[in-house]
Amino acid sequence: MGWFVVGASIFASNIGSEHLVGLAGSAAVEGVPVAQFEILAAFALLLLGWLFAPFYLRSGVFTMPEFLEKRYSRGPRTYLAVISVVGYVLTKIAVTVAAGGIVFETLMGIPFWWGALAIIALTGLYTAWGGLRAVLYTDMVQMFVLLGGAIAVTLIGLNAVGGWDGMQAAVQPQAFSLWRSMSHPEFPWTGILFGAPILAVWYWCTDQFIVQRVLAANGIENARKGTIFAAWLKQLPLFLFVLPGVLALALSNTGALELDDPDQALPAMIGALLPAGLKGLVAAGLLAALMSSLSSVFNSASTIFTVDLYRRVVPGADEARLVAVGRVATVAMVVLALLWIPFMDFFSGGLFTYLQSVQAYIAPPIAAVFLVGVLWPGANAEGAKWSLAVGAVLGLARLLIEVMTGMSPESFEGSLWLALAEINFLHIAIALFAISTAVLVGVSLVTGGGASELTVRRGDVRDHPSWRSDAALSAGVVLLVLLVWSVFSQWVLAA
Repeated sequence: MGWFVVGASIFASNIGSEHLVGLAGSAAVEGVPVAQFEILAAFALLLLGWLFAPFYLRSGVFTMPEFLEKRYSRGPRTYLAVISVVGYVLTKIAVTVAAGGIVFETLMGIPFWWGALAIIALTGLYTAWGGLRAVLYTDMVQMFVLLGGAIAVTLIGLNAVGGWDGMQAAVQPQAFSLWRSMSHPEFPWTGILFGAPILAVWYWCTDQFIVQRVLAANGIENARKGTIFAAWLKQLPLFLFVLPGVLALALSNTGALELDDPDQALPAMIGALLPAGLKGLVAAGLLAALMSSLSSVFNSASTIFTVDLYRRVVPGADEARLVAVGRVATVAMVVLALLWIPFMDFFSGGLFTYLQSVQAYIAPPIAAVFLVGVLWPGANAEGAKWSLAVGAVLGLARLLIEVMTGMSPESFEGSLWLALAEINFLHIAIALFAISTAVLVGVSLVTGGGASELTVRRGDVRDHPSWRSDAALSAGVVLLVLLVWSVFSQWVLAA
């Protein structure tokens, strides 16, 4: 693929239920700080293009678990496969199904659980009936529908609230600031600047769902240009999904919109503001986007389970058996996700904050073994195993503590457990990354040895004639981020 297709594919595949429902929902409570996760993605995409992509392409790997096996050993590959399946259940499947239930409930009055089951059934039906062709055509059409719908909702909503000045008058001034104090429970500036990039490295530089778009590029130049293009595009969600959430807050404050749940912000505005016909079209695009996300998750989850786990236990399984096992595994993961959805209420914040908090407990050790593995040849298999093991135990412990204290806060009043649970998830991510990195480096130094099978010449970026223009475009991304930070910048000292 050329650079334009690579960049557009990265951006389109990233836009899922957490954006369509979660970003606007979070903005309807806290304002624009949630956009920092989208803005900071630009730096991770530049890192992917300039550091990781050349390494991946020259090493000849096709998947991220394969990279870990080549760089370290089989153990880290198995860990990444298992944690990917767990992550799909707790985040992608659970969040998308919950978002579908919210959309059905808000737009059509269908009870949440019936809507959640409907989104699963409809996804399975159109994927099985229409196959990959149906998914691809739906992907192509829905992007235009959703972008047009988001613009229409924003313009009509601004008119209803009295324009930009009316929106500013209807909400607190801090709603338009990207920055919060260090003690803020969800978006402390320390966590944003030092914790959010760790999650970004994991998602943008090591997640197969994203990296496979880069691996499909026609050479290193197109891969790098594609990631730079995607970095520019990632500044759009602030305007497409976050500001409409602030607009929903303004409409709610003026009595023009009723919000029972902040995550209903975008679907509620679609239902209340758009005229008949356009409302149905945008609602169809919204549901198509949710089903497309779920369909992609079904495919990725079943593939990882059958290829990286089941086939290694039963190497002689034929194609028909693998397909059957993949389907059974997908059904099992959906059931587990449905059982997990009620526990999501015990996490503070809406869908998007929940998603980021769970990723904060999964991402740090994986980001550490990938980043250190690329930058330092001395990192070895023993170090990677211990780093992943320690990171997994600590991350799981924090997850369980947060669920337990969320279920019965009064039972843990004044206890150490509640104090641990109240530490911001981004600060936890910083600590987990530091510990995982220290374990990786320490054990590698003690046990000796370095890269196993994977020894690749990284090369010089100046080997390619377009490196100067790519560097200029990358600098432009950095300047754009600084501009956005300055425009939406007001230091809020109170939590």
